Amino acid sequence: MQEVLINTDIVAEENIPDKSKKGFVALSTEGLTVTFDSRPAISDVNISFLKNKVTSIIGPSGCGKSTLLRSFNYMHDLIPKSEVTGKITVLGKNINEYDSVGLRKKVGMVFQKPNPFPTLSVFENVIAGLKYTGNNKKSELEEICENVLKLSGLWDEVKDRLKVSALALSGGQQQRLCIARTLAVSPDIILMDEPTSALDPISTSKIEESIFHLKQNYTLIIVTHNMQQAARISDYTAYMYLGKLIELASTRKIFTSPSEKLTEEYITGKFG
Repeated sequence: MQEVLINTDIVAEENIPDKSKKGFVALSTEGLTVTFDSRPAISDVNISFLKNKVTSIIGPSGCGKSTLLRSFNYMHDLIPKSEVTGKITVLGKNINEYDSVGLRKKVGMVFQKPNPFPTLSVFENVIAGLKYTGNNKKSELEEICENVLKLSGLWDEVKDRLKVSALALSGGQQQRLCIARTLAVSPDIILMDEPTSALDPISTSKIEESIFHLKQNYTLIIVTHNMQQAARISDYTAYMYLGKLIELASTRKIFTSPSEKLTEEYITGKFG
C-alpha cells in the first residue's frame, strides 16, 4: 500500500457526519440524483457537510464527483436536458428557496482552471462580484480587496500590481486571485473543483495552506484526484464510484481503516 501522509492536526469524529447535528451541518442532500439526457450521472446520494470543516470528494474519473459538486451551485441549470431530483439543503433552507444570485452569494465556486476576467485588473477582478451584490464605497472595496487577497495568500505578491491585468499573473497566482474573488462576496460555503490540478507544486502548496486557514470561517468542499492532497487538507473524505457515494468518514478512517471494500481497493491502488 502506498504511503499516504495524513493531516494529523485534524480533530474529527471517526463516524460519518450525522444530519441530526442540525446546527453543525452546512449542506446536505437526500436522494440526490442528477441525469443528463435521461442518463444518471449520480444516483441517490445522501451526504452531509459539516460547518467549518474541509471535506474532500475522491474517486476515479467519471464517478460523479464534479457532478455532485456542481449541483450545490445551480451549475446544472446551464446544461440542456439535465435534471436534478432529490433534496439539497443549504444552510438550513431548501436550495429551491434561493434564486441563483442569492445561492451563489452563499455558495462560492472555484473551478479547475483559473478563470480571471481577462479585461479587468487584479483589483477589478477581486471586487467584480461586489458590484452586483452591494453598494460599497471605494475605501470599503479597497479594504475588502486587501483582506481577501491576504486570506488567499496573494497580497504580498500583488499589492503593488493591483492595477495590472489579471492575465499578467502566473497560473498559480490567477487561481489564488479567483479564490480571493470568491471570498469577496462573503460566502458561507466554498466549492473547489480540482483547484490545483493544473498548477505547479509551489502554487499547490500555497493554495493548500490557504485552505487550511480558510476553514476557520468557511465550509470547504473540494473535489480532487490527488489522494495525498485529500489526506493533507481534509477533515472528512467522501469516496464515490460509478455515480454512487460509497463511503464518507473522517479522513483518518478513510485512509487507515475504510469500512467498504471498494474504498480500500481504490485507496490501495487496485484500480482508478
